[in-house]
Amino acid sequence: MEYNFSDIEKKWQRIWTEQGAYKVSNESIKPKYYVLDMFPYPSGAGLHVGHPLGYIASDIFARYKRLKGYNVLHPMGYDAFGLPAEQYAIEHGIHPAVSTADNIANFRRQMDNIAFSFDWSREVKTSDPEYYKWTQWIFLQLFDSWYDRHQGKAVPIEWLVRYFEKDGNARHQCPGDATIRFTAAEWNGFDRRRQQDILMNYRLAYCGYGEVNWCEALGTVLANDEVINGVSERGGHPVVKKKLRQWYLRITDYADRLLEGLATVDFSDAMKEMQSNWIGKSFGAEIDFEILNHPGKKLRVYTTRPDTLFGVDFMVIAPEHELVEAVTSDGQRAPVEEYLTYVKSRSERERMAEKKITGCFTGAYAIHPFSGLQIPIWTSEYVLAGYGTGAIMAVPCGDERDFKFARHFDLPITNIIGDAFNGEEANPTKEAVLQNSDFLDGLVMKDAIVIAIKKLEDKGIGTRKVNFRMRDAAFSRQRYWGEPFPITWKDGIAEALPESALPLELPHVEKYGPGPEGEGPLANVPAWTARRLETNTMPGYAGSSWYFLRYMDPHNTETFCSRAASDYWGQVDLYIGGTEHAVGHLLYSRMWTKFLFDRGWISHDEPFKRLVNQGMIQGSSRFVYRLEVKGSDLLEQLARKTPVFVSGGIAAMQGTPEFHDLVESAVKDIFEDPNIALGEVAVTPLHVDVNIVDGLELDTEAFRKWRSEYADAEFILEEGKYICGQEVEKMSKRLYNTVNPNDLVSKYGADTFRMYEMFLGPVEQSKPWDIKGIEGVHRFIRKFWRLFFDEVKGKVWTTQKATDAEWKVLYRTIKKVEEATDRFSFNTGVSALMIGVNELTDLKCHKKEVLEKLVIAITPYAPHFAEEIWHLLGNAGSVLDALYPAVEEKYLVESTKNYPIAINGKTRHELNIALDATQQQVEDIVLADEIVQKWLEGNKPKKVVYVKNKMINVVV
Repeated sequence: MEYNFSDIEKKWQRIWTEQGAYKVSNESIKPKYYVLDMFPYPSGAGLHVGHPLGYIASDIFARYKRLKGYNVLHPMGYDAFGLPAEQYAIEHGIHPAVSTADNIANFRRQMDNIAFSFDWSREVKTSDPEYYKWTQWIFLQLFDSWYDRHQGKAVPIEWLVRYFEKDGNARHQCPGDATIRFTAAEWNGFDRRRQQDILMNYRLAYCGYGEVNWCEALGTVLANDEVINGVSERGGHPVVKKKLRQWYLRITDYADRLLEGLATVDFSDAMKEMQSNWIGKSFGAEIDFEILNHPGKKLRVYTTRPDTLFGVDFMVIAPEHELVEAVTSDGQRAPVEEYLTYVKSRSERERMAEKKITGCFTGAYAIHPFSGLQIPIWTSEYVLAGYGTGAIMAVPCGDERDFKFARHFDLPITNIIGDAFNGEEANPTKEAVLQNSDFLDGLVMKDAIVIAIKKLEDKGIGTRKVNFRMRDAAFSRQRYWGEPFPITWKDGIAEALPESALPLELPHVEKYGPGPEGEGPLANVPAWTARRLETNTMPGYAGSSWYFLRYMDPHNTETFCSRAASDYWGQVDLYIGGTEHAVGHLLYSRMWTKFLFDRGWISHDEPFKRLVNQGMIQGSSRFVYRLEVKGSDLLEQLARKTPVFVSGGIAAMQGTPEFHDLVESAVKDIFEDPNIALGEVAVTPLHVDVNIVDGLELDTEAFRKWRSEYADAEFILEEGKYICGQEVEKMSKRLYNTVNPNDLVSKYGADTFRMYEMFLGPVEQSKPWDIKGIEGVHRFIRKFWRLFFDEVKGKVWTTQKATDAEWKVLYRTIKKVEEATDRFSFNTGVSALMIGVNELTDLKCHKKEVLEKLVIAITPYAPHFAEEIWHLLGNAGSVLDALYPAVEEKYLVESTKNYPIAINGKTRHELNIALDATQQQVEDIVLADEIVQKWLEGNKPKKVVYVKNKMINVVV
């Protein structure tokens, strides 16, 4: 009986779907376990073999926990809004609603083909109005809330109004503008517009003006990580800085709790460090410096090192800082404006990473508050407006970036740390004794910090301050394909739509473009603007900040998730996704969870209990080498019509006389012209579709059909073949190195594909895609099949009783697989299964009572195979609901050991001897062995040295 994987897999996928095998209830006497994948953006390119890595890992674990007796929630949906979907639709001339639906359908077919155990009855799509109704609802709750620092949580905004009416804001400093102060009488005297402006500075979802990355070609604002070298990552369009009205989330109010929460979750140390660094909590002081010839204006800086106050040699303000315009002198205005133009083309990421030193003197000076010295004020891109106050006091002897800046612009450097500063590099020490520091002289720097802050406070020019690197999250985009804000604008006041008006649906328009003055496309829809609705839409991460809660109760029309459902499922027990979401999605979802917890809608304040970051399956790219020529008009003309490609081994000889001669000879043959004389020649590597390359050998006919411009291509071969170059890169359609999982499933089956992806290496590690090992995994599954059915004899399994040796192999295998699966070491689990099947094959074990237990153990890895065998063995019900076999430890207790047998200290043989054998029994067994007798050559041994559990040495 043959293992026909194709028919078997299609059959069980159909039956599982018909029977609702993966449908999960919110009510069960079983313990719950929630396994979640970061849900995908459904791109038009579909899944390549790198995408399912995390999904297969989560699926194996979900199936494993089900076999262990858990009620497992394992859902899937689609992150369907956002710029990528919109750009794909624009590029293909399709409405995003249509292209997104098509892409989702394609993703679903591909995922079903791999047989994931998703409960598709819980599927969510962020672009579905029935889903984003609740995204809008949560936004309105954020808009209607503020963070009460006395209670340490978010509460309704109406509570704040009552505080203001009674006491003003003396007890509740304004987070948006610390200068806002008023009494109860003043509050009650403000008009409605003024009151709403003040409340906007407290709301957790608020509107303000901010400098953003504006891409005219895309018609939208881009996040910092979407801008590279001054152009958009998608499309390579120019990006400039622009001030626009934006919505924000006041995530900074949750900064301390986001830090504290990291101690309660099972994230990797690297992930925790990334989040901690992004939040960037620091302790220091804010100091006000007066500005020469600008009475009333002060330059406020934030520093974590007030002990270095007397080492300040210059000030640096961010190019976006409001004081740049105000304090720049007439003589420096032109160079400053030129510099600002340059900076506007740079992303924040580039500014932080760039090693090139740039800056411009403003012509203004700050006054040192103690020495009275005039300190030059510069502007430079290495200072960001979003961190601290957007201005720094530069201490070159103690800060390396300041030191390099001072050296580059030939600025003086004051030494306040004596021998600790060698003049060649900055020293950020806190252990040096201060010099040239007035009232701080003689103090160890770390001890001087507190004294310096007190002196600043006593003088009224500074205050101690806790600061965070993290900025409030921009929460609006100037694009069409996103959740509409449920906000109307009346007389400049933002007003929430009533809940009864939700969902506020995105209007269907056939064509759209940027609105006037950088507004979103909705500004071009008359019916929208007539209602004075917000014309921006929410960012892509809006729907992904809470989707894990909707999976718990996806069809509830009364609330985003019932309290009963969220109480039952609680935290996600295992969350799997990429590290690229470390400081975006993960922080936002943690903030939203804490907010919903604060307001009493859920009972847990961290969304994810355990996080596993899967590595990346990298593409193995292939290259062809196109011949480029100079100095031969005839050849250039012919090459344009007939491109010539040089095989990789020959291309590697580029630059040598041999290369030139070999190519020239080959070209004469190709063009049948013995008079061709090549001038300068070279080759240009070009990516080629890996699917038309077998190993490294190019299918030249397929290549000619691949691209029309290569239809008449000619090839300079080596040994009759065209050999491609190769390189490991990111798997990307753009690099032509993607492999469609459908092709591999069709050829080898879903079970083989699943196991092979796991067998490539640890889930957390990145590794290059390599097809050569998949045949071995496929042979393993067929070998396991042959323990039950022979292709000629048919059924070979029996109901005979198993031997101790067979039980021993079985339980040793199950224990290894169980331990590997528990610790997410699936490559080790696959290896253990292979070893176990090999050993049972060697034992010629075809016994049902042994093999069906191993079938259960392989179920998470190869569910179709397991289900088919399970039923052919005559079992009722599904193997999906079998009980994971318990290990009988007695079979794992070793009673014998393979002892190395040495003759005069040299190992010559090995014997299996009982562990409880006596000295005499060991001597009798060893000396009776034929091989030992051969090595003794008839000599009588002097003694037999027996070291229990280690070795045996026969001394002759």
